[in-house]
Amino acid sequence: MSSDDTAAIAATRAWVERFVVAHNLCPFAAPEIRRDRVRYVDVSARDVEGALHTLIDECRRLDEQPAIETTLLILTSGVADFDDYLDLLGLAEALLEAEGYEGVYQLASFHSDYCFDGAEPDDPANATNRSPWPMLHLLREDSLSRALDNHPDPHAIPERNVALMRRLGNARLDAERAACHAADEA
Repeated sequence: MSSDDTAAIAATRAWVERFVVAHNLCPFAAPEIRRDRVRYVDVSARDVEGALHTLIDECRRLDEQPAIETTLLILTSGVADFDDYLDLLGLAEALLEAEGYEGVYQLASFHSDYCFDGAEPDDPANATNRSPWPMLHLLREDSLSRALDNHPDPHAIPERNVALMRRLGNARLDAERAACHAADEA
């Protein structure tokens, strides 16, 4: 862990490398990790307005720094409850649109208690979007479109991920997430 890393950033880095990349949940993540083009920022969502300002600041940073491919905004407090997180996500998406970033950036959502609409909370498939900390993943839409256009079967990615999570099962998935939290203590 570098001196600039907080515990939340360390756990998130570990999760990205040891879970997302290791299980190939996002086939586009590994090259960006290797190139060190992922930015990790921790922010409190206790101050919703401040968190939303940080989101827009990060959009502007991406505008100005094309070497950064994507930003993970790690929400270290204020949205531990999944419903509170979903409220913040709705505000964040509306703000991106209001600030003219619709079609430029999009948000992917992750939370430690993530549950897909209509899914049972204990369905291992939810683990595709369960992270050590709640977060907003800011993606460049043009990069995402190019990556999807060059993938042989982008529609199969979610199906493959769900099948993998169910095959791994909750006990193993919980242990892997816990190991990522252990990284924040190293």
